Amino acid sequence: MSVSGRRVALSVPRRMVGDLLRASRHAPIVTFERRMTLTDVAAARAAVPRAPAWVLLLAKAYAAVAAARPELRRAYLPAPWPHLWEADQSVASVAVEREYRGEPAVFFGFLKAPDTLPLAEMAATLDDWKTKPVDEVRPFRRQVRYARLPLPLRRALWAYAGSWSGKIKVRNFGTFGVSLTGASGATALNLIGPVAVSLNTGVIGADGALDVRLHFDHRVIDGMTAARALEAMESYLRREIVAELRALATDVARPGAARATSSASVRSAAGP
Repeated sequence: MSVSGRRVALSVPRRMVGDLLRASRHAPIVTFERRMTLTDVAAARAAVPRAPAWVLLLAKAYAAVAAARPELRRAYLPAPWPHLWEADQSVASVAVEREYRGEPAVFFGFLKAPDTLPLAEMAATLDDWKTKPVDEVRPFRRQVRYARLPLPLRRALWAYAGSWSGKIKVRNFGTFGVSLTGASGATALNLIGPVAVSLNTGVIGADGALDVRLHFDHRVIDGMTAARALEAMESYLRREIVAELRALATDVARPGAARATSSASVRSAAGP
């Protein structure tokens, strides 16, 4: 049987994903899942016009938990000898889908110390990532530039960034990643990446139940650490995040809120 077809060169988006997966192929990833009851979070979020995305709520909750648990801010580095590197602050790597030259592409924006940022400011930054031209968003522009390099040079740069320097690894990949697709009605059961911890969720239920998954490099943290982190995240979401969402809803309802929102957008326009 003869089948016709054609050879298709790897586009920039396919190169970016291929490089990411290759850099992550040796990480022994284990997944823990916790069903969180987030009815109050969902209700508080629904009361906010242009509510902050769930990805931001999870990023802030994890970073807040990691602020008190240094093991959640560590990375595994194999060179020049196997060791861990501990960041002073969390850096969230947030997956953002954009169109790039006619096809869907996944880019990564970075939020430094998201536990210290107001949700309104984080939402303004995410909006910039979703709406500004790709070449005007600094981390996206850098990712495209690297993907266009010749294959041997890309592999050398990725190997160096992920193996030798903790500072460089965090600058390029963050200390943890968040990637959510639940709004589409389908989610991944596992994630691999060059960071020690990645987060995703299931689809939020009508009763506010949400399956939150923490995928972790077992060389960096153990199972009970991951389980306690998920428990602490749920507590933070149900207390601090709910309180901030309710305050945000009140602020938006007050006269002059539009000016405050505009100011937050201007402050965050430069990115994290």
